[in-house]
Amino acid sequence: MSEAMPLFPGGSVVTVGSFDGVHLGHQAIIAHLVARAAKRGAAAVLVTFEPHPGSVLAKGNPPARLTTALERLETVTELGLDRVVVLRFDAALAALPAERFATDVLLARCGMQELVLGPDHGFGQGRGADSQNLPGLGERLGFEVSVVAPVPDARGEAISSTRIRTALAAGDLGRVTEWLGRPYRISGRVVPGAGRGRTIGLPTINLEGPPPEKALPPDGVYAALVEWGDGTAGAMLNQGPRPSVGDARRSLEAHLFGLTQDLYGRLVRVEWVERLRDTQRFPSLDALRAQLALDREAALKVLARVPLTSTVRPPGAR
Repeated sequence: MSEAMPLFPGGSVVTVGSFDGVHLGHQAIIAHLVARAAKRGAAAVLVTFEPHPGSVLAKGNPPARLTTALERLETVTELGLDRVVVLRFDAALAALPAERFATDVLLARCGMQELVLGPDHGFGQGRGADSQNLPGLGERLGFEVSVVAPVPDARGEAISSTRIRTALAAGDLGRVTEWLGRPYRISGRVVPGAGRGRTIGLPTINLEGPPPEKALPPDGVYAALVEWGDGTAGAMLNQGPRPSVGDARRSLEAHLFGLTQDLYGRLVRVEWVERLRDTQRFPSLDALRAQLALDREAALKVLARVPLTSTVRPPGAR
């Protein structure tokens, strides 16, 4: 591996990590990385892993993911990077000593001149290289090291993926949005449903089943935003089972306000905005219709405070 031609012959400034969620702390690291690369006239490169290292190292109990591989890529490519390098994380890579990872991957393959990382980032076997010992390793191997301070929240506590997972599981979307710097999202393809929504006057789109590793807020009905390649709409989102029609499967189904086009087969992004109520079982379709009418009004009231500005960018946009 060390004899391979560098991917970046002009040199690079690199950061390494899982970057699950790409929260404000991650964004600060990437912003520093991009600035340092511009100053050097080098490539700004993020090196990350797939699958998430936790799924390999956690022995059957991996942490839920805030961003799937696609969602993480969608987010980081909007932050000014020149390249994202995704390494397959397996037992062999986990066992690679830190110095060999630095020489064989970061130096030989990326032409790294400087490494940027957060205080809790590390790599190599047993995370043998971290913010404490990497400056010494860099001095020995010929690269600089910059450590970016953690980003505190309004209470002065460091933002982290772990804290965001905990807040999301508790349904605290306000804090999740604050710490991510954007609403919580999922990307998925629109698939055919049972057509029940149309029969009760509320046609919906159905997303393919969420990946089992994806962290979700508590089931219920939400005000939401839905984006696709050329449009954005406010929506009323049902997440979870549909007990009133005898469907126990967890699903994501959204009624889009003002939608006139067919989205079957399209990739869409859903953002949770605000929780409206718990999942409930209604004794009749009439009772369900009545509640959905109330949900619709509640969702519209919430969304009236939210700008419907699409963040979807065409391929290749910077």
